[in-house]
Amino acid sequence: MKVVYKQTGLFFIAFLCLNTIAMAQSSISKIDLSIYPNPEKGYKQMVIEVPYSDNDAAKKIEFTVGKWMEVDPCNKHGLQGSLEQKDLEGWGYSYYVFKSDGNVMSTQMACPDNNKVNQFITSQPEMVRYNGKLPVVIYVPEGYDVQFKIYKAEADVYQASEVKHK
Repeated sequence: MKVVYKQTGLFFIAFLCLNTIAMAQSSISKIDLSIYPNPEKGYKQMVIEVPYSDNDAAKKIEFTVGKWMEVDPCNKHGLQGSLEQKDLEGWGYSYYVFKSDGNVMSTQMACPDNNKVNQFITSQPEMVRYNGKLPVVIYVPEGYDVQFKIYKAEADVYQASEVKHK
């Protein structure tokens, strides 16, 4: 019985060590965020870090800046603002700054009641390359957040049809 417990315990310790080493290696590949500028007053720094894979070139990241707001459920809402890509001088990397005065555009359908729902109201989405070695750094006003999706291309490639004109 003692031998079984010892072997199981050794296996568990070996598993933990290997898992810790693998996680440490993946976090070492990311760059030091201290090279990016500190957020301006009233802003915060948001970071999207995705895992590296051999298939990075077949993926894209779409991120949106938004804010949780109480809105009516029957209209479509969108956050007004601008996203500017800036160069991190001397490094060859870039980062993004989102500026907004908080204005929200909305369709103007009449709602049957005055109910409100809590929704994440977003600006226009931004599509960027997927790079598991570099983070996507975004500066947003306090009170705003960043959500993202990862898109993956299929291996299938299709051919467009040519239209013949006379």
